[in-house]
Amino acid sequence: MSLFIGLMSGTSLDGIDAALVEIHEEGTPRLVATHHTPMPETLRDLLWRLCHADQAAFSELATAEDAFCRLQTTAVEAVMAAGNVEKAAISAIGSHGQTIEHAPLGHGGGPSYTLQLDNPSLLAELTNCQVVADFRRRDLAAGGQAAPLAPAFHEALFRTCREWRLVLNLGGFANLTLLPPAEDERLPLGFDTGPANALLDAWHARHRGGRFDAGGAWAASGKVDEALLKRLLAEPYFHLPPPRSTGRELFHLHWLQGHLRGGEAPRDVQATLAELTAASIALGVDMARERLDAPPAALLVPCGGGAHNPDLLSRLARRLPETPLLPGDDWGWPADWLEAGAFAWLAWRRLAGLPGNLPSVTGAAGPRLLGGIYAS
Repeated sequence: MSLFIGLMSGTSLDGIDAALVEIHEEGTPRLVATHHTPMPETLRDLLWRLCHADQAAFSELATAEDAFCRLQTTAVEAVMAAGNVEKAAISAIGSHGQTIEHAPLGHGGGPSYTLQLDNPSLLAELTNCQVVADFRRRDLAAGGQAAPLAPAFHEALFRTCREWRLVLNLGGFANLTLLPPAEDERLPLGFDTGPANALLDAWHARHRGGRFDAGGAWAASGKVDEALLKRLLAEPYFHLPPPRSTGRELFHLHWLQGHLRGGEAPRDVQATLAELTAASIALGVDMARERLDAPPAALLVPCGGGAHNPDLLSRLARRLPETPLLPGDDWGWPADWLEAGAFAWLAWRRLAGLPGNLPSVTGAAGPRLLGGIYAS
């Protein structure tokens, strides 16, 4: 049995999730303790600018990286305190870093790339713990999308011998994993379906302030604009076959603005964006089932911040009437901590000399060891 810490900061830029995970020799993970460290506004604003910058000064990148790494250190210390463990007991920290840009197909004819702002050397120095980081670029080098990486962890947690299951992460963007029964020879399939909370949060911030629409209440008060929804769903990304991954490089407020005709009530746009999330996920489920020739899944496990949005979940339930939604908490892993847990588990895979990617998900040429190791 070994202890690992997983660190994750998603596209919402709301803070760093830290998960302390106990992993047994055969790879079975158990969540021991968690801690969320909020992102200071000054750092959030700087990271937000970098995520949307055509150019960035090296000094800005260095400033952001340093502040982000020190916030990670705070998160590590807090989760160790929550779990009542000492640094000497930690085998490694798995650090995802903060995605600044993700372009697995390149940009403007250039090479593919994905950039996670991180400083694992400094994190190892500050925490006196071994660090595993830079998980995505090895898969990218092997011709993969470098995302999503969580489906391998979903398989370890939720794949059983009896039934088909879906795992759905509702972060800034939604990624879906379809898991065959354990005895089935077909391989898991996973991909990004499109935006989840990213557009909802951005539109809410523009018109009502605050970071998000709590419980989806504002979206629930609006009426879906069916014509707008049809225009949004015509986006080619929603109809691409997997492997595929996406981010703010495609789905942002300017993209939304290009589909508006003017005069739409803001709350109706919010309702339409919520329906877009549900509809694009349902399209993804149909695509995954067709690809694997699968029956309706016995259940869907929602996780991430969107798992706490009853309006979004009710829309999703209407779109997927044959598949009940059962929260990850019912399976011993709270919805908010799946991604941080995944990077603790991926760090264990790296130190164990085991591949961390699923080529059936990312499209890589084969299984690969993910992440570089930075000694304490």
